[in-house]
Amino acid sequence: MLLAGPLLNAGLIGWQLALGIFAGAAVLAGIGALLCLWRLLRRRGGLVTVIAAAAGIAAATIPIGTVMMAADKPAINDISTDTANPPVFVAIDASVRGPDANPIEYNPAFAPEQSRAYPQIRPLDLPLPRDQAFKLALRACKGWDIIASDAEQGRIEAVARVPWWGFRDDIVIRLTSISGGTRVDIRSKSRVGEGDLGVNARRISAWLDRLAASVRKAGT
Repeated sequence: MLLAGPLLNAGLIGWQLALGIFAGAAVLAGIGALLCLWRLLRRRGGLVTVIAAAAGIAAATIPIGTVMMAADKPAINDISTDTANPPVFVAIDASVRGPDANPIEYNPAFAPEQSRAYPQIRPLDLPLPRDQAFKLALRACKGWDIIASDAEQGRIEAVARVPWWGFRDDIVIRLTSISGGTRVDIRSKSRVGEGDLGVNARRISAWLDRLAASVRKAGT
């Protein structure tokens, strides 16, 4: 289990194999934990058996917890604050994403699923001119690899990596001038997998919170 993420992150194996290794190792760990517990109940084990049982239970609990956490999440991998007119990727194209990545186009069928699961994902209206809002939006992209930033068009494109696994998700931010300020939209899309376990929605919410906090700080 501990090797699956680093091997994928290093590019030594594909993501399907990495997930297979992770799941298979978790099953074996669970079986091992049950055998250790059986030995302990028969009073045939010692300290090593106790440690092995604890390690096996911990290893098996991780994927179980992940599945339970994602039980109410829809099988979608593209989240946007604007599902009617989602921001469009320009700099991040097939040459950047790779041949095995999910299609870059937005699937309209995701919109009702997103609305049900993540009603908090909405555009953010800022009482700032677009050039000022753009600087704060770019600053809020902490930890992401910036692929393109065009202040004139009000567009930022970036790539975020999922910790440990190293999965790459693509992000595009759009800033539009509106009456009294700027509207900010953001879209986050997974390159692989049918579902994202809620990762993209959490990323968008966290970024919007950082941006809002920056605006409040700038106004004080």
